[in-house]
Amino acid sequence: MRVLLIVLGSLVLLACEGDSSPGNSAVDAPSELGEFAVGHSTFTAVDAARGDRSLLIDLWYPVDEEDAADAAPRQYTLSGIPGPVSEVAFADPPVSSAKKHPLLVFSHGYGGISTQSIGLMEILASHGFIVASPEHTGNAQQSATDSFDEAAANRVPDVSFVVDTVLAAGQDPEAPFFGRVEEERIGVVGHSFGGMTAIGTTTGWAGAAADPRVDAILPVSAVIVPELQSDERNSPNAGFTSEQLERITVPVMLMGGTRDVDVFIENNEIAYEQIVNASHVYRVDIIGANHTHFANVCQIGDFLIESGVDKESWPILGAEDLIEPYDATCGPEAFPIDEANRLQNLYTVAFFKRHLVGELGYDAFLTEEFANTEPAVELVRK
Repeated sequence: MRVLLIVLGSLVLLACEGDSSPGNSAVDAPSELGEFAVGHSTFTAVDAARGDRSLLIDLWYPVDEEDAADAAPRQYTLSGIPGPVSEVAFADPPVSSAKKHPLLVFSHGYGGISTQSIGLMEILASHGFIVASPEHTGNAQQSATDSFDEAAANRVPDVSFVVDTVLAAGQDPEAPFFGRVEEERIGVVGHSFGGMTAIGTTTGWAGAAADPRVDAILPVSAVIVPELQSDERNSPNAGFTSEQLERITVPVMLMGGTRDVDVFIENNEIAYEQIVNASHVYRVDIIGANHTHFANVCQIGDFLIESGVDKESWPILGAEDLIEPYDATCGPEAFPIDEANRLQNLYTVAFFKRHLVGELGYDAFLTEEFANTEPAVELVRK
């Protein structure tokens, strides 16, 4: 399973239907930008307990509008090269002082980058979440040195270290995030190998213990059965047993695409049946989406083309692996990428707002009845 690595750019966020809860309390439309402006910063953190392991961390966070007015738009980078300028995020403004904010950690795919899913990170931050996305050293595009099992063994400890780092910043009077991090509301979301990472934070994985601070997980296109993927992985860490999945007790949303030929959608069906002890379990299938509809391949490919770099030149930039998923995901015959983005945003925001923040109004979006109004969605829950 080789997951797409290079993903940058801002999403075009589309509106969704009206949004009242069963109790008639209005909530923000989860596929639209929320009440906050968005800040973005990057920093490097060093884990002394693991041999001074260094992680680059991208951080998106809510910002008050008046502070965003004085900040410059964020220009993202593509493997160290200047990339698109965000239409949403601003560079390094202060975090919103309105309240404490829940923490989400995003884990990228195998050999990926921390900016794999910028659009999703931006919309989550606009809805009040602090989102930390580490670049998993040794299993990232610019440092692909680890074996599969070495990479798996580092994943859950990386997430736990990121949680430690952000919580420490929330407790440090000298840090910009002092008093702004909600320590009791922590979630993990990830794509592909990152989806396996999200599961591993609650089951334990590859020799690492589960992190009891994690309150909700959203794995996207995660491998459960090793044979149900395109790559062969001869490793005990290449999937999850039913015994492991039975350890999950926190709310879970399993998301994937029905045309995923890298990690087959049957993985989510099996996980849904075998996760029997979680307080809430959802399975959201995006009908027609493939593996890379859940990453910003179209935005980065379009950016390269608009910058005068045609696809024939992408191998020169080290972006040869982008060509096939770009054609499969962004071509005229593919499921519309804007619709895939909208649906991923809608269900991700609604899930974490409901099960991490506790806003009951978002239940309205997490029902089979609401899913029936979306032609490209199949949702089951228990």
